[in-house]
Amino acid sequence: MEDVAKSERGRFLPYAFTPLPAISMAPEVLDRLIVGKDPDTGKIVITEIVEALTKPVSLKKPESAPSEAPGAAIPQMLVGPDTEDNLQRLFYDKGWTDGLPIILPTEERVRKMLAGTSAPPDKVVAEGFNMESGERRAYTVNNIAVIAVMAGARPEFFPVILAIAAANRSAISPSTTAFASILLVNGPIRKKIGMNSGIGVYGPGNMANAVLGRAWTLMTFCHGGGKARKDMWSSQGSNLTYNNNCIAENEELSVWTPFHVDKGFKAEESVVSIFGGWGEINSPGAASHRSLVEELSIEYGTIPPLESGATIVMDPLVARSLKENLGFSKKQDFCQHMSKNVKIPAGQYWKTDYIDMLVASQAYQGVEPYASWKKLPDNALITPFPNPANINLIVAGGAVSPLWKATDYRHGISVSVDKWA
Repeated sequence: MEDVAKSERGRFLPYAFTPLPAISMAPEVLDRLIVGKDPDTGKIVITEIVEALTKPVSLKKPESAPSEAPGAAIPQMLVGPDTEDNLQRLFYDKGWTDGLPIILPTEERVRKMLAGTSAPPDKVVAEGFNMESGERRAYTVNNIAVIAVMAGARPEFFPVILAIAAANRSAISPSTTAFASILLVNGPIRKKIGMNSGIGVYGPGNMANAVLGRAWTLMTFCHGGGKARKDMWSSQGSNLTYNNNCIAENEELSVWTPFHVDKGFKAEESVVSIFGGWGEINSPGAASHRSLVEELSIEYGTIPPLESGATIVMDPLVARSLKENLGFSKKQDFCQHMSKNVKIPAGQYWKTDYIDMLVASQAYQGVEPYASWKKLPDNALITPFPNPANINLIVAGGAVSPLWKATDYRHGISVSVDKWA
């Protein structure tokens, strides 16, 4: 019984929300928030906190949890024939879309999509997409085929979409900030489905890039997440979640090993990788007279990295210059260089709200290097990347300008596409 209770506590962890995010607020304002009403339940916040900490955990499922047994497949949802306009409205009203029109998932279209994989339709791909809500439901190949049709995918795209689903990550974060992601595809599948890894890699116009990224968001909406004021509390949100920065790595023009090889996969394997974070900054361009590390010091002073994690997406020209002109023969060499030479003022680091909120507690507990950084004067320089293994380098773009995107995105998971072909 004790093991069951522990499991249930993990599933039905109580939450309390303050009327405003507890960030950038004076202490007296925070005091008022804690005695204010939870905007979700209408109860006093401090009362909810006390009750959550002092009352026994109930093993009864909350009303928001699904009635199916844990691990049960999501039921097949069928609607009768109607006009296309009415069906589009139905999908929108049910919260099954990202706000844009979808391809209606008729039985015939779903059958054609299923032809894109050798996996049986009833094979379980993942259990649950919105772990914050406590939902535990199994999602099958057939369920994901419905989403793939809705997103506008072709059958040859389907193995990549199944790999994204198997990663079991939500495309929507419950953070109050504008959380966003990167979906990166490596290996032969990039060329097979015509993904863009070159000019305008982040831009519109390529079906595979657009559809694969959109499918991930639709999975989250359809499978229990992404609803405003229920799972998503982002004040402004991010337009990046429409297709989640879905790109392919330009392996052909890169002077370094592909990203999936860095993560232990073979070059001939097809892999999808997921990254998540809060901020990104576009490079100032070729007119800058500063070195890349000097620029990155400025950029990461603006978006200090959590957990020493960062992902830099650079044009092939940048990678080529780093290797041929500066001697960084491997990605890891430049990551080591960044770890030692990217420096930002300690005061600028600690006065960033999310760093103060999420990292300061570790400093007070004596966790290094944060404890030592916290003792430094504001003008002392720190190296925010003590672990170079947490720095990810991706090569993508058309080799027409030496540009890059500096992000605080951290690598979450890489999943094989080939097992779903």
